[in-house]
Amino acid sequence: MAASKLKSFRSALLNRGLLVLSFIGRRVPLRVGQRLGYALGTLAWLVLHRERRKALRNIAVAFPEWTEKERRTTIRQMFRHLGASLFEIMWLPNLTRESLPDTTTFEGFEPVLELLRSGHTAVVFSGHTGNWEWLAYAAGLHAPLTVLQRERPEGGITDFISAIRSQAGIGTIDRGSPGAGRELIQAMRKPGLMAFLIDQSIRAESVQVPFFGRPALTPLGPAKLTIRTGAFAVPVFSYRRDDGGHAIRFLEPLPTSRDDDPIALTARMTSLIEEQIRKVPSQWVWMHDRWRDRPEWDVARNEKLS
Repeated sequence: MAASKLKSFRSALLNRGLLVLSFIGRRVPLRVGQRLGYALGTLAWLVLHRERRKALRNIAVAFPEWTEKERRTTIRQMFRHLGASLFEIMWLPNLTRESLPDTTTFEGFEPVLELLRSGHTAVVFSGHTGNWEWLAYAAGLHAPLTVLQRERPEGGITDFISAIRSQAGIGTIDRGSPGAGRELIQAMRKPGLMAFLIDQSIRAESVQVPFFGRPALTPLGPAKLTIRTGAFAVPVFSYRRDDGGHAIRFLEPLPTSRDDDPIALTARMTSLIEEQIRKVPSQWVWMHDRWRDRPEWDVARNEKLS
């Protein structure tokens, strides 16, 4: 009972904090919000000892050749980037299709839009690099977009993010919800983008694929869905430019057929995510437990192990 009350109190406190940040974030100029975010990220680097240690441990796995100073510098920059991204998410409802070129550039988007105009569906594969919410919002202003999300422990955050996405016309499907399967099928039957962030270890059908030289459990569902429906697989990445703006890079769409191997497709998408992280290591969430062992969900043979 005490634990339940504490959880409810923390959830309520977090939701109120989001409302305050949202009120501020939507009313200040974007550059001011980014500077506030950098300051907040610096504070987080100083006080969030557990998350800082986790990030430093993970980046040491990925870059064993780096010095301790290089790793700490990168993780400090990551905290600052995440702080700025938080304020940017609050500011997103101010973004319109007309104002988008002031803050965002697209690379390789036109071939994808042409596929959609031709009646095709494209499955977007990306990771937690750059500002992925900015990526979704910007793309959603130009094309029908649906994202699959995992339920967060604090339900208020899930609802808050979904509400922001909806203002760009983005549909959100909660993984594990009773109607998730039906919603996925409906979304795949019409031209548009279906987006997944696959650089995470979650309780779902997964496969171990190489990631920075080590096996990492990665969801297999997105690749299986792509292949079963004959959709195009499109790797997409967002990164923060030196001027504070965002660049969104669409790689060449990959056609799929029912004969393709979903494990191979998952490994290929993961290798592209790693390639992007190596380019901008300070813009990936190094607190993710990418190499965490979950033997009961190691379903490389497409079955849950007991």
